[in-house]
Amino acid sequence: MERAVAHLTEIPAGEGRNFALGELRIAVFHSRDGSVFATQADCPHRGGPLADGLTDGDTVVCPLHDRVYSLRTGAGIAADCGIRIYPARCDDRGTILVTPG
Repeated sequence: MERAVAHLTEIPAGEGRNFALGELRIAVFHSRDGSVFATQADCPHRGGPLADGLTDGDTVVCPLHDRVYSLRTGAGIAADCGIRIYPARCDDRGTILVTPG
């Protein structure tokens, strides 16, 4: 079931923000092309806050140890682990909707 987490204007293009959906913590990213992505909040490597990482298109770089992950698939790029992703979209009013689970 989709859950509203924020309005697109709350996340500057090229950045991410952390949100809580009940007990689930997620990171939501607004790419420069207007796409939105949702992932687990912390890097599985050492717990770095992914929302604080650098984004480039559809990738995020963990701010602690430079691990790169695909925001589309969750796959690690030259990393030995991946991240969990959640379906995310923006509706016609600019509300970001995420499907947790």
